[in-house]
Amino acid sequence: MRILFNITLLLCLPLITWAQSFDFDLTKEQPVYNETTGYGYDILPSPTKKSTHPFYFSVKVPDGNYKVRVVLGSKKRAATTTVRAEARRLMVENAQTRKGKTANYEFVVNKRTPYINDKERVKIKEREKGTLTWDEKLTLEFNGDAPAVTSIHIERDDVCPTIYLCGNSTVTDQSAEPWASWGQMIPRWFNENVAIANHAESGLTAGTFIAQNRLAQVMSTLKQGDYVICEFGHNDEKEKGPGSGAWYHYSRNLKIFVDQVRSKGATIIFCTPTQRRNFDKKGKITNTHGDFPAAMCAVAQREHVEVIDLNGMTKTFFETLGVEGSKGALVHYPANTFSNQEKPLADNTHFNPYGAYEVAKMVVQGMKDLHLPITQNLRSDFTSFNPSKPDAKEEFVWSPSQSADLVKPDGN
Repeated sequence: MRILFNITLLLCLPLITWAQSFDFDLTKEQPVYNETTGYGYDILPSPTKKSTHPFYFSVKVPDGNYKVRVVLGSKKRAATTTVRAEARRLMVENAQTRKGKTANYEFVVNKRTPYINDKERVKIKEREKGTLTWDEKLTLEFNGDAPAVTSIHIERDDVCPTIYLCGNSTVTDQSAEPWASWGQMIPRWFNENVAIANHAESGLTAGTFIAQNRLAQVMSTLKQGDYVICEFGHNDEKEKGPGSGAWYHYSRNLKIFVDQVRSKGATIIFCTPTQRRNFDKKGKITNTHGDFPAAMCAVAQREHVEVIDLNGMTKTFFETLGVEGSKGALVHYPANTFSNQEKPLADNTHFNPYGAYEVAKMVVQGMKDLHLPITQNLRSDFTSFNPSKPDAKEEFVWSPSQSADLVKPDGN
């Protein structure tokens, strides 16, 4: 392994910027990760030369954005490799390489810990502790039918534009199967010139996101040219007490997001909340969000904020799939689908990987429809998406990660 440390002296400022670069040749033996070496195979057993099993590789790095280049493939066999980062963020989807051939893929991974500065930190929940989202490492998961990796290159990127995601369980990086959210699928569609920083967490409202210093952490690194996408409503609608509701606390908190984001010269985008799978007798989705989508749109109109109508698109999506077919986009699984699962899973709010993948495409399409400059950095294989013509579930290929959790994420 070669580690390069480059020092750039900024003549106009009294500080030194350290740029880190790491290279790993996976055709050669690599250690198991430990705190002393700060890099190596992690979580699952190290792969052997003949192994076709999934594996993880971690590198200890400071918080920030890191451009990653992976060379996939093998001299000795054909391979199919999916690359995910941190808590199951999809980066490379089912890359196929023939025997003796390799392919290069580049993407940016955002890595963070709860620490904002010497005095502030994010008040993470108990369920978040010990997850790949908040640790000291940048972790790559190599999965697929027969993953093969030749090399990994990692270097810090302090200049690329970042898309920050703020929201709840429908947005966050869900760390375990079979749960998934659109925020962890959307990196798949952006090239190596854009970072996705997903700060969403299950169970949050716009107000608790602020109270737990999550917006403060976003603001600590937000810069001109960045974007902040907000989707709240699922949990806000359940708040009780003076001032609660769509037209006061919720609207006021959304205004705080607008003002703070714009103070840094960044662009804010609203997403109306995804629908719940709640059908009436005629097979139509019944809105469970009350005035919250309308309140978000009202704030957007007053403040001149662009809106992606996920509420409307997911309604179309569910109705297109139908009463029974829509279960296939959510966490609906019969008993014994997963280890120690004695009872069926039937959740009408939280998406499985297929549903999350489809909703991510809705968000990307919404960004394209708004003609956002950042969409110039979409990967060439993104085609226009219409929720009334979703991808067939049977054509969606997802190799499960090693961790599964039968406990429903916070919120509903």
